[in-house]
Parts: sequence; structure tokens; C-alpha cells
Amino acid sequence: MNGSQHRLELRVLGDFQVTRDGQPLDLPPSRKTRALLAYLAVTARQHQRERLCEIFWDIPDDPRGALRWSLSKIRQVLGDGGPALIADRNAVALNLETDYARLAPLVKADLSHRSTEELEAVLASIRGGFLADLALERCFDYESWRQAIASEVEIVELGVLRELVERLADQPRRALPFAQRLRRLVPGDAGLAAEIEALEDTVRSVAAQATGRAQQPASPTPPSPSKSAASPQDPGRAVQFCRALDGTRLAYASTGSGPAILRAAHWMSHLTFDWDSPIWRHWMRELSRHNRLVRYDERCNGLSQRHVVDISFETMLSDLECVVEATGLDRFTLLGLSQSCAVSIAYAIRHPEKVSGMILYGGYVKGWRARGDAGEIATREAAATLMRESWGKPNPMFRQAFCSMFIPGATHEHFAWMDDLMLRTVHPDDAWRLQSAFSVIDVSDLLEKVRVPTLVLHARDDNVAPVESGRTMAAGIPGARFIELESQNHILLEGEPAFEEFIDHVRAFIAETAGA
Repeated sequence: MNGSQHRLELRVLGDFQVTRDGQPLDLPPSRKTRALLAYLAVTARQHQRERLCEIFWDIPDDPRGALRWSLSKIRQVLGDGGPALIADRNAVALNLETDYARLAPLVKADLSHRSTEELEAVLASIRGGFLADLALERCFDYESWRQAIASEVEIVELGVLRELVERLADQPRRALPFAQRLRRLVPGDAGLAAEIEALEDTVRSVAAQATGRAQQPASPTPPSPSKSAASPQDPGRAVQFCRALDGTRLAYASTGSGPAILRAAHWMSHLTFDWDSPIWRHWMRELSRHNRLVRYDERCNGLSQRHVVDISFETMLSDLECVVEATGLDRFTLLGLSQSCAVSIAYAIRHPEKVSGMILYGGYVKGWRARGDAGEIATREAAATLMRESWGKPNPMFRQAFCSMFIPGATHEHFAWMDDLMLRTVHPDDAWRLQSAFSVIDVSDLLEKVRVPTLVLHARDDNVAPVESGRTMAAGIPGARFIELESQNHILLEGEPAFEEFIDHVRAFIAETAGA
């Protein structure tokens, strides 16, 4: 409660509302004013006026005047006797109850220790995405903040739904709505679809018995699914989250059993969507067949946090360290693909006691800018400009050209999935920023310091990373073996001999090194 007899509440889990005693109030028509009100209430701390001007207004717009006008409109909404909007010449703060404040403690909580009633109440408060109607595309800092919170809300919603579906498995009528809601969020989860079908059968049978129409005993109640029972066919259940050193949320997943393989993150990955995609699903299936495969989405990609400021090489290395710690891996085979080969090399040097062996595929010692080829730099810069302008546009022409570079051997199905993968996994601005960051990678001085067994593989006609990059990498790492694969695809496709050869070499290498 605020100090008044009337209760004001700000609702941000869905379309933005301010209510008094449960009744919606009229809000200013200005989107920025409404966004400012939401930002002040959710952050619940003091902000410098200068910083608020930077977040919401451009310099030519008289930002201080615009801020004063918006604050006057916010005071009108709050009314007399409402929560104090504390504003002086330098700073602004607002204390107003929000529905997000009740959800926030669950972001890092162990949900198994929370009551069913509390979890149901949290779900009831989530009416949609965080500030779903208050996106401000031209206010980058605000939009980054909004999307980061939106991701946290989605994580909590997924986690609470999973917990309730498992907890209420012996009460199918009660569990079914939660399972159906979960399926809308993760439509590709085959295991969840089977659970829902079993729940529906049980509910129908019980209802039929209750009305005297049942001719047979009800189907047995489906067993409570175990969180540890995840399999390559049910990957969604394995998705978990940890925090990087700078607080960035990182999504990771584990499937299969056996000697561990940790796949260092590369861009354009999505932990759950990849299982449906003919671009990546065969990779995860085969690598999980005899091993425990641990994957994580790179920052700015997939289920990890988007629009992150720091995408430096050192930060990518630190993220890998955080995932290793979160998963509790003691010793594992480190798998690097494309630009994550360089990160893998740096990690293996820093933590040789953790790495039983290192497999590097399609990587490079120097990024395209660091290689210093003027023609390549000009071509890549032109592609980067098109990437920023055309990546998210309805016309798929650029994305198809981009796909052709990565997978020249793609079918129409591959093109369609790659197009969807690009749109789902990374925002155009982040794609452009990541490509720029990858361009200056240079681990030339690190190669000779590697002291772990290393296998380097590369497609002969790779258009993204020339095969010479793989040869150079193998030549510089003491004792490394180099395998050249007969393919033109940067991402090896299911059914091509090169992929089968890749898997055979990987399994033989792990059998040789995992117990060493």
C-alpha cells in the first residue's frame, strides 16, 4: 500500500496499466511519458535527470523540457495523496507498487521450494510480455532494458510452468492448463506434446466415468516426469540459466550421457529451436548419442540475453568459464565451431586441467579484418552493411544469399529453416556488432601455448573460413592433427559423407583422449 487510502498499482506484465483500487486510470497519450513512468516504477531507484534525458530523448528535442513535461503528466496520473514522485533539479525517483516486483524474486529462486499457490499467483499476474505495448525502437538504452526484463519474465514463466506441470502430474485436470500454456511457449517440444496427450486422455476418462459413460477404467495417471530424464528428443526440459560475471543471462542445456563434450558457443544458435532445424539437429543427435553434450547460447543469441553491450573476446571466454562452473563439469572434450575455435584455444590454455581434448572445426586464427586482405575486407564490410539493413526485413533475398555462403549445398528446406534461424536467433544490430567483433580475432600468439590433445577439421571448400585457416591453426598447435573434409559447407549437412566422417573422427578422438 502507498500512504493513501486508495491503492495504486502499476501493471507491466502485459500491456501497460495503472490502476487505482483495481480500476484502470486514463494515461497520457505520449508513449515516452508512459514508458518513463514504467521505467521509474520498475527500477525503484533514484535516476539523474541527465541520464533520463539520454535514455528517452534526443538532444535536438530539448530533452530537459520534455522530461519536465512528462513528469508533470505523471503527477496528474498519480493524483493527490498518491505515491511520492521525488524530483529535484538533479534527480527523480518514484515508489509505486508493480506486478513485476512480486515476480522478480523468482528469477534466481529454486522454484521447488515455493508453494503451489504462490507459483499459480505469479502465473496469473503475467498477462503478456513485459511492457508489451511500450517498445521504443529509437531509444536503444530503454529498449535494451525492456527486452532484458522481458527475457527474465519469460524465463520465470517457463520455469514456473515446468514446475507446476511436474508437481501436479497426479492431478491431471489441474496440470493440463499449465501444460497447454507451456506448449504455446515451446511448441517444438515433442516430449511435452506427449505429456499433454496423456493428460488429456486421463481427464477425458475421469470425466466419462463421473457421468457414467465410461466403459473402461480410466487410463493410468501419467508418471511425474523427472527433470533429469531429459533426452535429445526432449531438449526443452534441459534448458537452464546462469549469470555471466557482468550479470548477463546465459542459457545452457545438457543432453545425452557419457564422456562430456562442451560445445563452445557460436552465433546463430537457439537451444530449443535448433532441435527442430535440419541445420543443426543432426549435430546434437549424433554428439549426444554416446556422450553428454553441453551447449549454451552465446550472449546476444537464442535464449541468452540480447542487446548486451560487451561482446569482447575476453568476455566470451569468461562466459565459457561461467558455463563450465554452472554445469559442474570437471573434465571434458572442448568442441569449437567457427569463431568459437579461438575462444576454445584461449580456454584450453587457461584451464588445461579441465580439457581432456580439444576439437576445432571450421575455425580461423585471424578474423577477416585481421587477415588484412583488402578485397576480403571490402566484401565483408559491404555484407555487414547489408546485414544491418536487410537482416530483419520481410524480403528474404539477403538472408538467402547469406545462407548460400554458409551452406552452398542447401536444399529449399535448408534455405527456409536458415532464414527462420537467422530471424529467431539474433537481432540485426547484434548480428552486425558480432560480425565486427569476430573480424578482429587474432590468436596467432596463443597457438604454441596449447598443451592439450587437439584435432582440427575443416571443409575443403569452406566459403566462410578458408581451409588454409584450419591448416594454419593445426600447424601452430603442438601435436595437433588435421583432417580435411570433402565438403563446401561451413555447416555440415545431414546425409553428406563429410558429416559422417566428422562424427567418426570425433568419436575416435574422444575414445582416445577422454580417459587420459
